[in-house]
Amino acid sequence: MIAPTDWYAREFRFELPLEAWAGIVERLRGTPARLADRLLPLPEDLLTQCPGEEWSIQEHAGHLFDLCEIEIGRLDDILSGAPFLRIADLENRKTYAANYNSRALKDILASFHRERSRFVERLERLDIHDIQLSALHPRLKQPLRVIDHAWFFAEHDDHHLAQITFLINTL
Repeated sequence: MIAPTDWYAREFRFELPLEAWAGIVERLRGTPARLADRLLPLPEDLLTQCPGEEWSIQEHAGHLFDLCEIEIGRLDDILSGAPFLRIADLENRKTYAANYNSRALKDILASFHRERSRFVERLERLDIHDIQLSALHPRLKQPLRVIDHAWFFAEHDDHHLAQITFLINTL
């Protein structure tokens, strides 16, 4: 299997038509179910196995939960008219400190589902004007509209799901 591209090496172009909005929201809504479907059948020893210095499968799941705070926070930044999006912790200290391998997978999945549902509920209340509002992304140095912000997180979800599949197939 071909390893997924490093997230920070990816380049992004934010040119989505507004008509893509509903599909992006559905991708975000579906991530907790896709994650649970992928992970729940796996044995615990596989879930928590760390390949070298890389995250385990369960740590990837926990990382998706950790980022719920910034996805909602950045939505707030854009909607409040902030010129710049808040800065993410590129070292992922929260994920490393959380010790997800010692937690129950069902708790991680439930927490992620709860927080992602909050994000999706917020997105569903937005109108055509709202999804076009933007702020500058600090790392990418380009403006992100709300629709781009949502798509960026959907892409991030899929990146980690691909990482998980890679680990399942190689461990």
